[in-house]
Amino acid sequence: MKTLTLAALAAATTALTGAAMAQTTTLRIQTHHAPETPMGELATGYFETIQAMSNGEIVVEPFYSSSVVKSVETFDAAATGILDCDMTGGGYQTGKNPAFQFVGDIMGGYDTPIQQLTWLYEGGGMEAAQNLYNSYDMQLIGWWVPGQESLSSTKPLAGLADLQDWKFRSPPGMETDIFAKLGASPIVMDFTEIFTALETGIIDGADASALANNVGLGLYDIASHATFPGFHSMPSDHLACNKAVYDAMPEHHKAIMNTAMEALSLRTAMKFERANAEAAAELEANGITLHTWSDEDLTAFRKAAQETWPEYATTPEAEALVESHMGYLRQLGLVQE
Repeated sequence: MKTLTLAALAAATTALTGAAMAQTTTLRIQTHHAPETPMGELATGYFETIQAMSNGEIVVEPFYSSSVVKSVETFDAAATGILDCDMTGGGYQTGKNPAFQFVGDIMGGYDTPIQQLTWLYEGGGMEAAQNLYNSYDMQLIGWWVPGQESLSSTKPLAGLADLQDWKFRSPPGMETDIFAKLGASPIVMDFTEIFTALETGIIDGADASALANNVGLGLYDIASHATFPGFHSMPSDHLACNKAVYDAMPEHHKAIMNTAMEALSLRTAMKFERANAEAAAELEANGITLHTWSDEDLTAFRKAAQETWPEYATTPEAEALVESHMGYLRQLGLVQE
């Protein structure tokens, strides 16, 4: 009996010691998405998943709608310790290095989220991208790609001809150059300013997000036209964390975050496949006009986009990423030679 009591006491002591030694990772993560949008809900799901998988060892303090700093400033806020992780997208950082364009939104490249994710996880993309992120003291955890975005407009947008003098919100980077070449008037502004700019007539339309997300943002309370299916932009929203914070995490926390990120990638693609179809039916029933561009106009857009890529491949990191993308895109037959 005495031996059993001592054994039980030792086991209990070991368990308590192990619990006391369990390392907790607290992460302050900002996303530009509002919590009530589909992307915001998916982000919340990711936070809940990594907390549950870690049995509470990973604690997330989430910030939605760029509530701490502006969307474009989130990356730097994480790198400098104001936040721990950035859950916006690489496209916001093209001013640092044009290579970020090719981890944010290559434009006129891949047709589906699976193609794009395959490049990252199976085609050597993660290694090339990680070199870029690490050079800015950040660690790329992964991507979540909702699919092709839809342009929203207060005016008809049935094809290339309607782009002439069309004022629209554009994210920074290559998109502004592509659409300017096609006759549009892109205006770079923060994601959170879109609704007010549409409402006041500062812009005629916006490149905001996928169709379902645009519905969640309330854009079609003002805009009565949209492109669907989308074609112009399929941004890769990322999760990137301060490298020192990431390196200090125990290995099982890293594994949880990385594995959950791959799950989020698949969940996002599936959710938006359905959500966009449902949103399209709902919008048409409510009198919103959805424009499907002709094959000729789509080919012209892809050509203009791919002719712009070399203009952004001006650093070694950008050159390496473009070369990697082009190799896979050629396999898919998506390069306009």
